[in-house]
Amino acid sequence: MLKKDTKIFLAGHKGLLGSSLLRILKKHNFKNVITVDKKKVDLRNQSKVFNFLKFHKPQIVINCAGKVGGIKANILKSGEFIYDNLSMQTNLIHGSYLNNIKKFIFMGSSCIYPKFAKQPIKEKYLLDSPLEKTNESYAIAKIAGLKLCESYNKQYNTNYLCIMPSNLYGPNDSYDEQNSHFFAAIIKKLYNAKKNNLKKVVFWGTGKVKREITYVDEVSEACLFFLEQKTKHSLINIGSGYEKTIKSFVKFIATKLRVKSKIMFNNDRFLDGTPKKIVDTTIARSYGWKPQYNFDKSFEIIIVPNNKFEHSYTSKIVKVIESGKVGPAKKRDLAAKVANGYLLVFLDDDSFPAKNYLEISFNLFKKDKE
Repeated sequence: MLKKDTKIFLAGHKGLLGSSLLRILKKHNFKNVITVDKKKVDLRNQSKVFNFLKFHKPQIVINCAGKVGGIKANILKSGEFIYDNLSMQTNLIHGSYLNNIKKFIFMGSSCIYPKFAKQPIKEKYLLDSPLEKTNESYAIAKIAGLKLCESYNKQYNTNYLCIMPSNLYGPNDSYDEQNSHFFAAIIKKLYNAKKNNLKKVVFWGTGKVKREITYVDEVSEACLFFLEQKTKHSLINIGSGYEKTIKSFVKFIATKLRVKSKIMFNNDRFLDGTPKKIVDTTIARSYGWKPQYNFDKSFEIIIVPNNKFEHSYTSKIVKVIESGKVGPAKKRDLAAKVANGYLLVFLDDDSFPAKNYLEISFNLFKKDKE
């Protein structure tokens, strides 16, 4: 079992996955986690990375760093995607070897698998047919990192593991229509449509392709689980098993946000990307891992009034916590500490002027949940 004072270097701690992992490490009371801002250490700079690792001497390195983005970003900036990712991961992997760091976790992506891979996708399907063209540069870089870890394990007897999650969602994504993961991009696009009272909102592709989505903390917990394991595999898939069409996800989010705009798709099949993608987690489960989070049960309402008030809420998805007279940020943090769900709706009373705003809010979300 890992000691809580094990020195861990977490690269890429500010992104979607890195920030989640930092949060989960703290949750499990790991007290010696090292991070560094990219302004201080550019992970593309070999000498800076090698010197950083030599100075700090971590026992474990977890690489969540990388240049990521949606289909458009991958197409327009393919050179940056392959160069930046190759540079960062190669420096971290080889630097770990030079500094005798035996445990390395390389966080990858299910986009490494062929476009028309059999479903669900097993690890052994890697490189058995052509990749999806729209994210080929990113995928090639990730495959190179995976193969580097695999080769070092064979030649140098290291314990370097590549974890390949399906599409991620969760807090601290970029929420940019062009550069974020697809789920966050959908949220942002629909939010903008509602905010600007747009008559219609157009999404790329046909909306018919299917994607599996996994909550980011699921992957972080899996990372900690496998840090405790001596694995015989260099590549392990992690996924929730929850799969829907893009059109279904759009409809789901539009309903939650109460978007009245007409939803359309441009029907460009090239922009659909891979037609279906769900990963097989048989290998992960063989070590005793299993998913903890369920998308359908991820909603929870936490009401944080200043003072006690009368209510008759009996739903399991509702909690009422009296905070005293504090600001919205304090209320949000208090709610986040007790939340069991992983999509948290936070309502400030200033945004709901009606006298019975709490009852109105609850009834709205209860209706959605049902």
